[in-house]
Amino acid sequence: MTRTSIALTLALVATFALAGCGKKPAVKESDSQRARAVRVVKVEPRQIIGSLTASGVLTPREEAAVLPEVTGYRVARVLVDAGQYVRAGQTLVKLDGALIAAQVEQQGALAAQSAIQAEQAEAQAARVKGLDGQGVLSQEQLDQRRFQARAARATANAQAAAYKDARTRAGKLAVTAPVSGLVLERNVRPGELSAGGATPWFRIAQGGEIELLAELSEEDLARVRPGQRASVVLSTGTSAEGTVRLVSPQVNAQSKLGTVRIRLPVRADIRSGGYGRALFADAVGQSLAVPETAVRYDADGASVMVVGADNRVKRVTVQTGPRGSGLVSLIKGPPAGSRVVLNAAAFLLDGDMVRPTEGPVPAPKSASAKK
Repeated sequence: MTRTSIALTLALVATFALAGCGKKPAVKESDSQRARAVRVVKVEPRQIIGSLTASGVLTPREEAAVLPEVTGYRVARVLVDAGQYVRAGQTLVKLDGALIAAQVEQQGALAAQSAIQAEQAEAQAARVKGLDGQGVLSQEQLDQRRFQARAARATANAQAAAYKDARTRAGKLAVTAPVSGLVLERNVRPGELSAGGATPWFRIAQGGEIELLAELSEEDLARVRPGQRASVVLSTGTSAEGTVRLVSPQVNAQSKLGTVRIRLPVRADIRSGGYGRALFADAVGQSLAVPETAVRYDADGASVMVVGADNRVKRVTVQTGPRGSGLVSLIKGPPAGSRVVLNAAAFLLDGDMVRPTEGPVPAPKSASAKK
């Protein structure tokens, strides 16, 4: 091989080597290829279980007021205090009976005297029986004896009734409990005079039963029924399981709220006048809802990422409502049928293109799964 041919060969080899070391031309990706794959769910009506709550005050189921039945007598002894349990017929207060004891004796004597006078007059009337028209006594005298006998008997009956009234009032000197239950309030002291008034001496919760009187809107009242279970959280943080006893048949014309009475167990920490919040675990409501994970919260409030027809996302502000079963209702937000990103924590911005994949709403984790 000549020197010329060798030089040409080396030149060709160098040229191919330099061509092999050059960069390949970059392949440009499309927006659809760069799009993030996300799962989406539709905004649609769903049942939300356990989303209904209500608050209210604790109040006796049935309250009995105790007042004296006789007036003008001094309180001798007060036998019970607030916080004690009493039984029906138990003596709560004893009144001083010195005055009425003398009245009873006096009235008893008058009743006995009147009974004797009535017997005497009736005996005199009996002696002239059958003497009418015989001329022994005038008709006026006969009628007078009979009238006197009837008047004496009427007087005797009146005195007997007065004697019975005195003995009845004497029996009322012991003020007793009308029902069995828990004494909530005591407003009487020894030495006071018994007098009719609006303030009761005692307030008794019958059976010691305290229940929650909660207020609900007219719409929520339709979701509650008697016998329904409810968990009541007290102001102390403890809870009690109760059942709905009564649902109000009407709502207040001004507040548009109705009441629900929830029966609670008899416990020392459930006190009348306290505060409670009820959670109706099996109350079912239906509204436009999305999974809780689809709602994003930031400085601007709650929002969801809506996927449009062009598969680009847009942030839409929402107003959330009741929650339950892993769902949250949307009071304000995108219309029904809109597609939203299931995981709102995804790093998405307005205008980003996504590759959506629709799937069923994930079921909420059970209590056992969370442990």
